[in-house]
Amino acid sequence: MTTIKEIGSLCITDKDGYIINQSDRNKINPIFSLVIHDVINAYSTYLKDDLHSVYIRGSIPKGIGIEGVADLDTIAVTKQQPNKLQLNWVKKIEHSLNQKYDCVDGIELSFYSIEDILNTSSFSIMSFILKTHGICVFGEDLIPQLPKYKANEALANDHLIYLQAQIKNACEDLKDNSDIEDIKDCCKWIMKVIVRAGLALVIMKENTYTRDLYPAYKLFSKYFPEKEQDMRKALEYAITPVIDTKVLLLFLNEFGKWMISEADRWLQFYNSNRELDMKI
Repeated sequence: MTTIKEIGSLCITDKDGYIINQSDRNKINPIFSLVIHDVINAYSTYLKDDLHSVYIRGSIPKGIGIEGVADLDTIAVTKQQPNKLQLNWVKKIEHSLNQKYDCVDGIELSFYSIEDILNTSSFSIMSFILKTHGICVFGEDLIPQLPKYKANEALANDHLIYLQAQIKNACEDLKDNSDIEDIKDCCKWIMKVIVRAGLALVIMKENTYTRDLYPAYKLFSKYFPEKEQDMRKALEYAITPVIDTKVLLLFLNEFGKWMISEADRWLQFYNSNRELDMKI
């Protein structure tokens, strides 16, 4: 049975309700310095002049990253659109870095263009994450140029409008899949999606937000106590992924379908036009 640690916190806001970024370079535990350096070096080596800046997010820049448990989530902002770049090296580099460092549970490389990050005419989840959870570790820091964000319907919408497609993709990935690592990755990903979607359902009631899974689960359960056990199961699967695809598919076909119906009810009320990216 998975032991769920009651860790994580809600975002702090200023007097006007804007989310305050609690990440800071000075909070990073020195044990993660070498792996961060190697990630920056990999981006610089392969992207060369196309690299604009590098950011990290998650528990590590907040100073609460646990050695061997924390993921290192990194974002490269590029001068060109990522689909115009040669990125066939990424999987190999991620694998070699994951093999080299056991101070983190996983290393993720991701790519967004400077144009997309700075286009804030409507809500963008990556611009939001950089502004509220990220720090720049290389290059020109774009964070000061980004708008301030509140926990509002635009943020909730981003977690809910894609939910049906995300669950469908997960089911397709899991069906007839025998690759254990692939199953684990898919399980962790979709269960995090579901837990955060659960929080999104109640954002407008609580006027608060978190990327942390435990407090997201607790807030969801406050409003949907009859579904607390199901969301706890999603939380357990996100922390300790299971490899039995039948178990996962059954869960997604039952609780996943319920979540989709609740997301649809929320969208009918707050976003009846089904705008993918609402105004901030």
